[in-house]
Amino acid sequence: MEKTVLKPDHKYAEVAERIESLIEKKVLKMGDKLLSVRALSKEQGISLSTAFQAYYFLESKGLIEARPQSGYYVKHSHEHALELPSISDPIDDALPVSVDDMIKQVYSDLNAKGIVNFSVATPSIKLLPVAKLAKATMQAIRDSPTGCLNYENVQGNAALRKQIARQAFNWGGTPSEDDIVVTAGAVEAMSLCMKAITKPGDTVAIETPTYYAIFQVMESHGLKVVEIPTDPTRGIDIDYLEQAIPRFDIKACLFVNTFNNPLGSCMPDDRKKKLVDMLAKKDIPLVEDDIYGEMYFGKTRPRTCKSFDRKGLVLYCSSFSKSLAPGYRIGWTIPGKFKERFMRLKRMHSVSTNTLTQAALANFLSNGRYELHLRHLRKALHTQSLRYQQAVAEYFPDDTRVTRPTGGFTLWLEMNKKVDAYKLHRKALKYNIGIAPGPIFSTQGRFENCFRLSYGEPWSESVEEGIKTLGKLVREWK
Repeated sequence: MEKTVLKPDHKYAEVAERIESLIEKKVLKMGDKLLSVRALSKEQGISLSTAFQAYYFLESKGLIEARPQSGYYVKHSHEHALELPSISDPIDDALPVSVDDMIKQVYSDLNAKGIVNFSVATPSIKLLPVAKLAKATMQAIRDSPTGCLNYENVQGNAALRKQIARQAFNWGGTPSEDDIVVTAGAVEAMSLCMKAITKPGDTVAIETPTYYAIFQVMESHGLKVVEIPTDPTRGIDIDYLEQAIPRFDIKACLFVNTFNNPLGSCMPDDRKKKLVDMLAKKDIPLVEDDIYGEMYFGKTRPRTCKSFDRKGLVLYCSSFSKSLAPGYRIGWTIPGKFKERFMRLKRMHSVSTNTLTQAALANFLSNGRYELHLRHLRKALHTQSLRYQQAVAEYFPDDTRVTRPTGGFTLWLEMNKKVDAYKLHRKALKYNIGIAPGPIFSTQGRFENCFRLSYGEPWSESVEEGIKTLGKLVREWK
């Protein structure tokens, strides 16, 4: 049997991965000198070009640095990383949702030009396939007998639903196109799902902290919420939730279990199964927001709660807004046993979702362009997350705590308790820097000394200067 020969680009990645593993295991520590390019080439039996590519790749991820006339050194080490934020400790009560004017104020302040915007958890336009999407859009218009001027089917473009069903294989799902309903973004999907499974006055369990749009969904339907403590790496406290269900008569749950916004926490697959099984025994539906699931940094995509669903109680929601085309406003849901109820609500609410953007995305996905784009996007986001974490460790006070996400777009910073994140937001705006203060991620206005820092923007001098300025403002806090 012939031995498989790796292509040069695969070979440099393999060598880089082994070196990264040594850094992760602390065999190589911060400040350690690495082999010269020539020595690495000789030792590994690779070309000088491949050895250089391996080091360049590690340097782009912020793991090593080149020192003039000296060689390459380990730059990043988890040994020198800041501590993780503490586990959230919400008020133990079911409360009506009150979406504070702070959310409106924070985002109205960020419309000005010239802002270094760390507050929006979306990819930079620089990371999106603008030209290829434009080509797909034009092709969709040419292929349509009506030029995409017609109303689309209420359930959504059939070709797009077929492509989404194929994508579901990556997260362990096996839906058919008939199980999927296309919506105007993930928020519409979540909102209609909640309306399908609750009535005004019901209590719903959510994470804390969590994305503020979820509060707006709850408020619009007259629901009360119980905030569930959330670990910055492992997600919600399932035992706490199980005890809270009878105490507060919880009727439904809405969780972002994979790369929660803002924590970036990712519940391990075995815990997702435990959560689904526990809720199934109590016949409680779960709305699963999996909008960040494709932005994983590891070798495999985390599974979804939906992949463990056997009773149709998990209503899965996602979209292309974070991975491909924010402005196209295309999301979808797999509402399980609640599909007919969901369809009735969609007909009452929005009837049909945008025809042209659905057709454009169907064309883009059918040509195999999505997976290639995702590979580039994940690689860029992983590199950016490490660079941003390093900058926080370098420029912020030593008592700062920061998350270490394995996917998604966001870092969560917990500062000294004397620091007021909303006031920090106001001060930072004077330097044309935007952040998302912690209180907008809780119905209880908590996390006053925390803020979300999004790393969707590629690393640059302006990004580094922005983080440096934020660190300086925190260090000088009185």
